[in-house]
Amino acid sequence: MSTKEVVQAIGGLLDLAGVLVIAVGVALATVVFVVGYWRTRTLTEVYRQYRQGVGRAILLGLELLVGGDIIRTVAVSPSFRSVGVLALIVLVRTFLSFSLEVELEGRWPWQPRRTGATVSASSVPAEPPGGG
Repeated sequence: MSTKEVVQAIGGLLDLAGVLVIAVGVALATVVFVVGYWRTRTLTEVYRQYRQGVGRAILLGLELLVGGDIIRTVAVSPSFRSVGVLALIVLVRTFLSFSLEVELEGRWPWQPRRTGATVSASSVPAEPPGGG
């Protein structure tokens, strides 16, 4: 087996792992959601936890998918065009990751963490601190 084939296989395994993490994470979050709703019959808190569980699964899966893309593109076929396509893919996935992180944390990354009360996704400020 050549080095190129090994690198392709590793990239493919990372892609598979990313897809599995997303699928299993969404399935587990759904089970937790259904059980939580069945026990409490209150949708508000259970739904927030469900969204956070799904978001975390997607974030981790995206990280693995980006890793697979990087390995395959840079190690196997480092042409200018393939690196440009990789840059666009990473840019889109980074934006998705950033958006999901803001949604999950309920704050901008440069804001200090809130302590005490739970933060809802709707409390994300429309603009960064200090005005703008």
